[in-house]
Amino acid sequence: MPLVWDVSARAQVGTMRIDEEGPMTDVQTQPTTRPAVRPVSRASVLDTTRALVNPLAATVAIGVIQRRPWAVKLAARLDADRRGVRQLQRLRSRYGDGLLRLRVPFRPITLVLSPDDVRTVLEGAPEPFTPANQEKEAALERFEPGGVLISSPGERPGKRALNEAVLDTAEPVHRHADAMLAAIVEEGRSTAVTGSLDWDRFSSSWWRMVRRIVLGDAARDDFETTDLLSRLRRDGNWGPFHPSRPAATAAFQRRIQEYVARAEPGSLAALAAASAARDGVAPEQQIPQWLFAFDAAGIATYRVLALLSTHPEQARCADEEIGGRDLSVPQDLPYLRACVHEAVRLWPTTPAILRDYVAPQPGGHADSGLADGELVMIYAPFFHRDNQRLPYADRFTPDIWLDGRARESWSLVPFSGGPAQCPGRNLVLYTTSSMLGVLLREHRFELTSCLGLDPRHRLPGSVDHVSMRFSVTHR
Repeated sequence: MPLVWDVSARAQVGTMRIDEEGPMTDVQTQPTTRPAVRPVSRASVLDTTRALVNPLAATVAIGVIQRRPWAVKLAARLDADRRGVRQLQRLRSRYGDGLLRLRVPFRPITLVLSPDDVRTVLEGAPEPFTPANQEKEAALERFEPGGVLISSPGERPGKRALNEAVLDTAEPVHRHADAMLAAIVEEGRSTAVTGSLDWDRFSSSWWRMVRRIVLGDAARDDFETTDLLSRLRRDGNWGPFHPSRPAATAAFQRRIQEYVARAEPGSLAALAAASAARDGVAPEQQIPQWLFAFDAAGIATYRVLALLSTHPEQARCADEEIGGRDLSVPQDLPYLRACVHEAVRLWPTTPAILRDYVAPQPGGHADSGLADGELVMIYAPFFHRDNQRLPYADRFTPDIWLDGRARESWSLVPFSGGPAQCPGRNLVLYTTSSMLGVLLREHRFELTSCLGLDPRHRLPGSVDHVSMRFSVTHR
């Protein structure tokens, strides 16, 4: 679940989104009716065991809140997501397109196997399919106990409103884009120097940029705050099985509150402070999610560099977009945004989209066959890389985000959908595409490791961004 902002419905044509109460995807026209959930089948013990091993166990091993580098490397070596896709294809062939309940004691788990049911589940938030899932609550309450993603239906509207107001949900270019672009350009230029580039160096520059955008320029070198967040996120990987750290949580919240009180002009913290004073919502409970989501956005940006360095045709299109523009001026870069979107389709930053079913009160819609509190899981790689149904499943095809194909398909939910769609989708797409523009304008990047991204062959189901390295030269 690593991109976890507050994500909501595909309601506006032409906007972009980020996931699972976390960054981005192209939204569709809001349908007038929602299809009913199909009958629930029951998997055999053997098929349950296979599904628990992969994809479920593999997803948990990588880290649902904070990625474990060793597990990322192992998953790439085993091509774990491709194995997961094949497993769910076999289950669909055996049980059909309906929901499939696994035989798991104590915690009912049901898999979604059809795009129609993806639509039903995601559009059914916050009731009867609540994003405030039990596993998410156990993980996220460590650093954002009052965050919108794990809030009750009564508290959710006010928190959602603050997120949308601060993040400029409907705008492709944020109203503070000038201040943001200054941070992007400065940190991007410090990254794109001749020689070599590895993940550690890119990540350090990325986080300096993120802290400046979210908290203000004074936070540029405040590694302690984001390191504290990383520690709490690592604890969150274990859900309820890791002891809580109330002192660490309080210290992190206190540091965020200090930046809100500072309200540095041009920062998201300043906008949050102003919105909180008006709406009475605690901004320090919402800001951690923005920091969290930018982590996944950095991974997606780094993967786009790898894709463009190995795909000449797409690189040419990106160069054409960059070449004719003044990148010192904030602007929308549609092709680079599409490249980011496509990288997240190929390798979802939130592979498991989780919802808990809340049984409706008497007089609600017809019984779905689901139990109250049942975990409903959408395994995004299955829908994104289903080569039995998507002709472009294993290819880098940014054009699908520009020509309408992505909007027309509920198979493609790289960042979730429905009334929990990410309010920061446009902000993160602006940030990532602008960073790519800065990096690619004056430098060429050649991938010198992770050489399985050949456009003549299908792309791997899992990829190890941690081990990616580039040689960097001036254009």
